[in-house]
Amino acid sequence: MDKLFENAVKTISEIIKFDSSQKPTEEGAPFGRETADCLKYFLRLAESFGFETKNYDNYVGEVIFGEGEELAILAHLDVVPAGGGWLHDPFGGEIDIGNARIWGRGAMDDKGPAVVALYCMKALKDEGFTPRKKIKLIVGCNEENGWECIDYYKKHAHMPDTGFSPDAEFPVIYAEKGILQVELAFPVKANFKNLCGGERPNMVCDYCTVEAEADKDKLEKYKLAYEDGKVISRGKAAHGSTPELGENAIQPVLAYLGLDDIKEKLFGDNGLKSFKDETGRLTFSPNMIRQINDKIFVTCDIRYPATYSRESVLSALEKLCPDISVLHEQPPLYNPADCELIKTLSKVYNEVTGKDGTPIAIGGGTYARALKCGAGFGPEELGEENTIHKANEYITFEKIRKLLKIYKLAIKRLCENP
Repeated sequence: MDKLFENAVKTISEIIKFDSSQKPTEEGAPFGRETADCLKYFLRLAESFGFETKNYDNYVGEVIFGEGEELAILAHLDVVPAGGGWLHDPFGGEIDIGNARIWGRGAMDDKGPAVVALYCMKALKDEGFTPRKKIKLIVGCNEENGWECIDYYKKHAHMPDTGFSPDAEFPVIYAEKGILQVELAFPVKANFKNLCGGERPNMVCDYCTVEAEADKDKLEKYKLAYEDGKVISRGKAAHGSTPELGENAIQPVLAYLGLDDIKEKLFGDNGLKSFKDETGRLTFSPNMIRQINDKIFVTCDIRYPATYSRESVLSALEKLCPDISVLHEQPPLYNPADCELIKTLSKVYNEVTGKDGTPIAIGGGTYARALKCGAGFGPEELGEENTIHKANEYITFEKIRKLLKIYKLAIKRLCENP
C-alpha cells in the first residue's frame, strides 16, 4: 500500500497543476486548453497501467477494466475558479510533508478522488483480480458548469445503469436534492453603475463591487472598502449547496445601496425555507449579480428537497420576482436506502472505518444522478474541515490512505458477482 500511496500523492500533485476551470472554447478543447490537457494526462496515465481508454473529443474520457454488466465510477477533472484568499498556489500542487497534505484547487473536488479510484483499479489489476463486470471510470470535464460532458457521453457511448461517484460524502448518499439555477431580474432606479459580483452560479460570491458615491458611515457600518470610486465587498466562498458556510459579498452591497427590498427577497425569510423533507431544507444562494442600465440580474443556486417538484419551487419564486429565467436544472436523485448498491457501499465504509454510519441525503448534485441507480460515495466525512470551493483547498495524506482502502474494497465487492 505504501508504494501505491506514494504514487497516488505524486499524481494528485501533478494533476492539480492543470488549471482546469472552464475557459473559452478552442478548437479541440470545448472547455479550454488546460482542461483538455488535464484529461489527456489522466488517460495517458491509465494507458500506462494497461487499461483501455477512450477520449470523447475532450468532453469526457473513460478507463475500462473487465467485461460483463457495466458499473460506472463517475468523477470529474474540472474545477471551480481559484478565487481569492489563498495562502498556497491554487495550482501549485504543493506537497506539504509537515502538515501531511496536498494543497490546491481540486484536491478534494474531484481530482484527488478520481486519481485514487484509478489507482484502486490498478491495484486490483496488479493483484490479479478479474472483475465480473465491466468497470467504466468515467471522468468528465464540465461537472461544475452544466454537465455538457455527461450529455456528450450519453450521445456517444453507453452510460451504465448502476455505479457511484466519489464526489460527495460518506457513509453513502441515497438521495440528492433537486437543483435549479435561475436568474432573477429586478428593475431599479439606479444612482450607481457597474454593480458586479460572483464567478459561478454554484459558488457563494466572495467579491462584489459597484461604482457609487462614498459614504463613510455606511462603509464602516457594512464593513466595506472604497477604492478608485468603487465600493468593494469581500466575503468568503463556499459551495452553493452549503451557503451557510460562506459569507456572501452581495448582501452588504445591496444594503449600502439602499436596495432593502431586493436584499430581503434574496437573503431574508422569503418563504422558500419552509420547503423541507427527509432530505433536508431548501437552500437558496444568490451567487452572481450584474447590472445592465436600470435592471439588476441575480443568478441564484437553489437545492430543493427530493420529494418536491420544480414547479412548486418556481411558483414560490414567482411571488418574489415575476421575471425569472431558468438557466440550469437537474431533477432530484432518490434511491431506497435498503437497495443493494446503497447497502453494499454502506457496509464497505463501516467495515473499513469501524464506524456505524447510515445512508444520508445531501444538497450537492453529483454525477450519480446521471445513473438509474447511482450513489455519491465520499470523500467528505462529518466533522472534517470542508475546503471544497473555498480558498486553500487540500487533501490530507490520511484521507488518501483511507480512500485507497475504501474504494478498492467497494470496487471489489461490487464486481465480485455478475
